[in-house]
Amino acid sequence: MTIVVGYVPTSQGNAALDRAIIEARRDGGQKLIVVNASRSDPLEGDKSIAAPEKLAQIRRQLDFAGVDYDIRQPLRGQDPAGEIVQTATDLGASLIVIGLRKRSPVGKMIFGSTAQAVLLDAECPVLAVKAA
Repeated sequence: MTIVVGYVPTSQGNAALDRAIIEARRDGGQKLIVVNASRSDPLEGDKSIAAPEKLAQIRRQLDFAGVDYDIRQPLRGQDPAGEIVQTATDLGASLIVIGLRKRSPVGKMIFGSTAQAVLLDAECPVLAVKAA
């Protein structure tokens, strides 16, 4: 079985990753796929894309946890929610884990909501977590 986690280098992304590790270690372990996607060009300073140092830190964390994993950084400029859902669909994931942050109704309307799109479009259960 596979768990997909939508990751961005924020407190919400770290909370999602931490919870995904817990879920992946249950029942004898599941493979964890970390998806770090962005609609923007990373050369333009997009803060949604994890820097190489952050990716190395994530790898150390996953290695220490003893989790089988793969980290994917699709840089095709597509919608991050679509990348997360498509990855989960392609792999037949049993669960998607995402982080949430509070946004105003206007903020959601103007910028959209990746979390909302994942919740509505995913074919498997979605676990949404908040940062502490």
